[in-house]
Amino acid sequence: MRYAELMNDVAALTQLSPAEAATRILAGADASWARRFVAEVDRREAASRLDRLTSRWQISNAAAAEIFGVSRQAFSKWLANGPPPDREGPIADLDAATELLERYLRVDRIPAVVRRESPALGGLSLLQLARTGKSAEVLSAVRTMFDLRRVQP
Repeated sequence: MRYAELMNDVAALTQLSPAEAATRILAGADASWARRFVAEVDRREAASRLDRLTSRWQISNAAAAEIFGVSRQAFSKWLANGPPPDREGPIADLDAATELLERYLRVDRIPAVVRRESPALGGLSLLQLARTGKSAEVLSAVRTMFDLRRVQP
């Protein structure tokens, strides 16, 4: 199949619901291929969450590696091959926090916000808190930051 034909097929698939697209993609595929396909989609999605974290927070791969307690080389492998399943919790926490920050802030303000020290965090910034391995606390702090029920009478 030529590249142009493939891109037309991809464009057509994106007009379908995810369920319909999956049905078309997997029609006639054996179970082994389907599992590998899903694993590849999962790997790419996990790597994109890590890319989003580093770009939105404006941190280097070395700084991101520090957050997850791994070497820069290991983090680079995560970007290429996907992170190990046991790291899903912290990645999901920081991704959810990043999503909230994107929803409520201009993207160019996120780096300053994650670096601002806060009395509510014991004088730490969100970035410093993340570096201590407390990703769930980062997510909780961001949720609290944008909980508008706190300011309503």
